[in-house]
Amino acid sequence: MGGLALRRENANAAEFFVDRHVETQAADKNAFVEGVDQGRSLTYRQLAEQAGRMASLFERHGLTREDRAAMIVLDTIEFPVIFWGSLKAGIVPAPLNTLLSADLYAFILRDSRAKALFVSKALLPVVEPVLKDMPFLKAVFVIGGDGNEGYLDFAAELDLSASSPDTLEVCGDETAFWLYSSGSTGAPKGVRHVHSSMRATYETYGVQVLGIRPDDVVFSAAKLFFAYGLGNGMTFPMGAGATAVLYPGRPVPADLFAVTERVQPTIFYGVPTLYASMVQAMRDARPAGFERLRQCVSAGEALPEEVGKRWHAITGVDILDGVGSTEMLHIFLSNAPGSVAYGTSGFAVPGYELRLVDEAGADVPVGGVGELLVKGPSAADGYWNQREKSRSTFEGHWTRTGDKYERRADGRLVYCGRTDDMFKVSGIWVAPFEIEQALITHPAVLEAAVIAQKDETGLDKPKAFVVVKDKPAPADLRDVLKEHVKEKVGKWKYPRWIEIVDELPKTATGKIQRFKLRQQEVA
Repeated sequence: MGGLALRRENANAAEFFVDRHVETQAADKNAFVEGVDQGRSLTYRQLAEQAGRMASLFERHGLTREDRAAMIVLDTIEFPVIFWGSLKAGIVPAPLNTLLSADLYAFILRDSRAKALFVSKALLPVVEPVLKDMPFLKAVFVIGGDGNEGYLDFAAELDLSASSPDTLEVCGDETAFWLYSSGSTGAPKGVRHVHSSMRATYETYGVQVLGIRPDDVVFSAAKLFFAYGLGNGMTFPMGAGATAVLYPGRPVPADLFAVTERVQPTIFYGVPTLYASMVQAMRDARPAGFERLRQCVSAGEALPEEVGKRWHAITGVDILDGVGSTEMLHIFLSNAPGSVAYGTSGFAVPGYELRLVDEAGADVPVGGVGELLVKGPSAADGYWNQREKSRSTFEGHWTRTGDKYERRADGRLVYCGRTDDMFKVSGIWVAPFEIEQALITHPAVLEAAVIAQKDETGLDKPKAFVVVKDKPAPADLRDVLKEHVKEKVGKWKYPRWIEIVDELPKTATGKIQRFKLRQQEVA
């Protein structure tokens, strides 16, 4: 009996996000513009043509289907060319955090067994010392170089490559790209995402919550190398045929204000610590460039209620606080336009299901605190070469987030903290985030982080690390803050110790690394 040949639609994500636009009125519209002075731009047609050259480039340098290509690339127009060109050719790109140390780059390059590395010239000095010890690397391409770095010049190599309109046919379950976890709780892990996941996040959060439109101009201060920024700056605008602004610099308020004045975005994405800094820098006056702004989004960590309210008071635009993860690719729990309750994370994004469970796996009642589990179409295929961690995180259709939440009577979820961050005081569970929110409502406080520290009897009590808005801090500020917390959230929850610091340890995504504060105390 002859074999049965079934023809199916090509599920390569590049087909939906890149190729289809060439046949529409979006073809000659800017897909990407660089937000710097004299920045370059890239239309959808140009993106398709340049991405089509990547297959030839990979073939000439010995890379074949399913090989990995690491990317240490700033947010410039080369990023989407390399990323989508890799998907079109069946190569698996792995965008990496551009702020890592040489040791971490060495770990990831070995772990991923990447055969190619694309690196922005400005970042080459960091990774170059470890490149000679990478046995799997076949080619290193420098972006923005002059050909004298001793590596391949990406622009020249792309020019030598013939463009092909073909996109490799894949099924939706094939691995498309890897992301490495941000390391808020330890060493980064390679997270494998499949082709169908990107479209799933666009059609759920992008369409049904954000309501992105073809006429939007989006600006994400969160970078493309991690899941939140990848959705913000590529998946959602490209799904809608909109325009994304790329900014390679550090997200400093003054510089971001200059970009927004230049590009007039309609959607802005940030993280809580950045929103807090921007609110502080605004000084109650809305910056130029915010006139067209209609949506703002926050993720990476729960948005403090006070920050959201102050932002809205100054700009007139709400921040949609949401929750996502590298493992789920983007936001699955969120506030929504016209339905924002600051201090909560909102409801499940359409297409996702959520559970709060106790230590035995049973659902917790309304008012109870439990670990958040999520079920949805964008879950990763697992961690690379970490079987036990994959088993403990991905439980069938459900993914453990490691976050603790409380469900209110109205169904909204309220963030309590990471599972590893919570502790008991006087026999009652304490959420560090609740104390942190109370602290930043004081006008002297910009940021705060809380951990458990043992007192002289060996019992856990809260300790706070505080960044103040103005220096020097008043001499009595510690006592004032202790009383402030007692009034806000309860007398037993106040921090017994308060340390005023210049900054808090964070990941590149803006998440506070409380485990580093705990390690510091032990040391």
